[in-house]
Amino acid sequence: MLVVDRATGTWRDAAFRDFPTYAGTGDCLVFNDSKVIPSRLFGHRSGRTGRIEVFLVRPLSADARTWEALVKPGRKAPVGERIEFDEGVAVEVMARGEYGERTIRFTMEGDVYEAIERIGHIPLPPYIHRDDSIADRDRYQTVFASERGSVAAPTAGLHFTQEVMEQCRAAGAETARVTLHVGLGTFQPIREEVVEQNHLHSERIQITAENAAKIAAARRVVAVGTTSVRTLETGRDSGETDIFIYPGFQFQRVGAMLTNFHLPQSSLFILVCAFAGTELAKAAYRHAVEQRYRFFSYGDCMLIL
Repeated sequence: MLVVDRATGTWRDAAFRDFPTYAGTGDCLVFNDSKVIPSRLFGHRSGRTGRIEVFLVRPLSADARTWEALVKPGRKAPVGERIEFDEGVAVEVMARGEYGERTIRFTMEGDVYEAIERIGHIPLPPYIHRDDSIADRDRYQTVFASERGSVAAPTAGLHFTQEVMEQCRAAGAETARVTLHVGLGTFQPIREEVVEQNHLHSERIQITAENAAKIAAARRVVAVGTTSVRTLETGRDSGETDIFIYPGFQFQRVGAMLTNFHLPQSSLFILVCAFAGTELAKAAYRHAVEQRYRFFSYGDCMLIL
C-alpha cells in the first residue's frame, strides 16, 4: 500500500495490514457492497452452432427481463436475432446502441436472476488469461458484498478481511455501506481529447437512510474505492449516476480514499488526479511503477490522505 499525503505532497511505502493505523475516532469507512453477478453468458444463435458471448451490463426493466449488454462477435447479433443458452434460456436482440452495445430481452419463463446464476460465468478481468472457476464466485467478491448487480468487483474492497474491518472498528472508526452497481461507466475509456467533453454510462446507486446518517455524522469520510467516491459525490442517495470527476471538481463528502492502481488514460485515474492533484498523482504513480507495485484488480493499493 502506497500512502500519499496531500497536505505535504509526500508518500511512503507501507503494507495494507497497516491500514487500520490510519483509521480512528471520527472516521467513517465507506464500502461499496455491490455483489458481482455471473454476467457472461455463452450460447449460440438460433439454428446455428458457433459460440456467441452475451455480457450483461445492467438491467433496464424492473423484472430484469430487459438488459443492456455487449455481444461478441457483434456482427452475429443484429436486431431481431435470437440467442439460445443452456437449460432453455434465450434472449432476443431488441436494439443496438451508439457504441455497439445491445438491448436484449429474456424470453423464457421464470426468474431471470436464478437463470443467470445457473448458466452464467463470473466476468474475470480480460488480463486474467484463464476460464472462470467455481471458486471465483467467492474470490472475486468483497467480504461485504450483498447487493447483486455488478459486472466487476469494486476492487479496492478486495483487500479487506473481516479481521481488518474489526481492527478498524477497534481503532474507533465507524463503517457504512453504499451501493454502486459497477457497469460500463466505471471502466469507460476517455474518448474525447478535451476531458470535460467526456460522458460516462449511468450506473445505479443506493444509500440507505441509516448509512447516510453515519456518513453525515463523520468527522472524516474514508471512501474505499472509486465507486464509493462516485456514489458519495453524486449528491443524492438513490437512482442513477453518470458523474465524471476530473481535476477542478470540488469534493463535498470524501476526505480520504483507498484505491487500486489504474490505467493512465482512464476515468478512474482522472478521478485520482482530481482528488490527489494531478502532479502528485503522477509522481506517486511513477514511484509505484519504479517500486514494482502491482496494478489492476488483484493488485496493490494507494491510500490518499
